[in-house]
Amino acid sequence: MDFESIRYEVADHVLTITLNRPERLNAFTPTMGRELIEAFDRADEDDEVRAIIVTGAGRGFCAGADLAADGSTFDWRDRVTEEQEIPRDGGGQVALRIFACSKPVIAAINGPAVGVGVTMTLPMDIRLAAEGARIGFVFVRRGIVPEACSSWFLPRIVGISQALEWVATGRVFTAGEALAGGLVRSVHPEGELLDAARALAGEIAQNTAPVSVALARRLMWSNLGAEHPMEAHRADSRAMFARGQSADAREGVTSFLEKREPAFADRVSDGLPELFPGRVEPHYS
Repeated sequence: MDFESIRYEVADHVLTITLNRPERLNAFTPTMGRELIEAFDRADEDDEVRAIIVTGAGRGFCAGADLAADGSTFDWRDRVTEEQEIPRDGGGQVALRIFACSKPVIAAINGPAVGVGVTMTLPMDIRLAAEGARIGFVFVRRGIVPEACSSWFLPRIVGISQALEWVATGRVFTAGEALAGGLVRSVHPEGELLDAARALAGEIAQNTAPVSVALARRLMWSNLGAEHPMEAHRADSRAMFARGQSADAREGVTSFLEKREPAFADRVSDGLPELFPGRVEPHYS
């Protein structure tokens, strides 16, 4: 599949999306944003894709927004239309698309990840980093504010105190500090990062029922904002009722009893049961 600023490669049921502007440390552009949304659209429609890895080409993951426009980079007045008084943040549209994805997403942060380069990873489910990666929520040092829905995601991932320390200082910190703060799951030598991400993605792709993974992902993310565990109980019960009748549930139990690998046949593209009736789920676009 041809893209201008990313690569899209599927192997062994794992899609690897590579940010591919290495000469600019994979700096984020509107084109990259549109292509990432299209890539996740395609991944959701493709039952061959069971897990997704996002990484960067060259020595960087993503150096943040491309600053080619210099001091006017974040001046969006020329984007105002009659229909939309306040232009929507492009990083936020990407983050919302990743949040809506039905496949688990792993970030393999292979180098510098600052600004939108790190906030785009927050709706990804698992983050791994290379030992030399440097990470920064640098917005206040550029006279702007955190974007890409990070004011929602970051405190939920690392807690409000850690989130505010990183955001208020705007400092660039090490992969080790990211690990200690709970932002990344593990830190690896640079040459071993993608192998670690692929091993994790492969564990998901080869051993689990894709529809069950999609529902589990939605339950986890959606219930982060639930007011009471009863909301989760009701959604869990709907999911269990639907999946308990499925061919996958019969196959999962039978293969376990027969001591063989399961062959799950249900497809995400056939649709998912409604877990939160009455709740209006905002679309990412």
